[in-house]
Amino acid sequence: MEKSYCPIDTFINVVKGKRKGTIILHLFQGDKRYSELVKLLPDISERMLTKQLKELESDGLINRTVFPEVPPRVEYSLTELGKEIHPVLKGMYKGGILFEKSIDKLHN
Repeated sequence: MEKSYCPIDTFINVVKGKRKGTIILHLFQGDKRYSELVKLLPDISERMLTKQLKELESDGLINRTVFPEVPPRVEYSLTELGKEIHPVLKGMYKGGILFEKSIDKLHN
């Protein structure tokens, strides 16, 4: 995570990426195992999901917990910082719906 000239750019640079915002929104609903996230995000490859999860963990937005079981169980959860940005992401979600409606009107 690096600071940008503008805090808005800093925020966008951290959450941009293939489905990072969606991952955070899913984790706000509760801790998820890797396999659950794979099912919730069928439009990205497992390789890309793993990359995004590592970046979110590196930026301090999610926790990765490995349970010492056979086979190993891995769960992801939000950090306090991850929980704090939820209202912003929810607002972006609502804004996206407004834009989608506008796009639909333009194409109809």
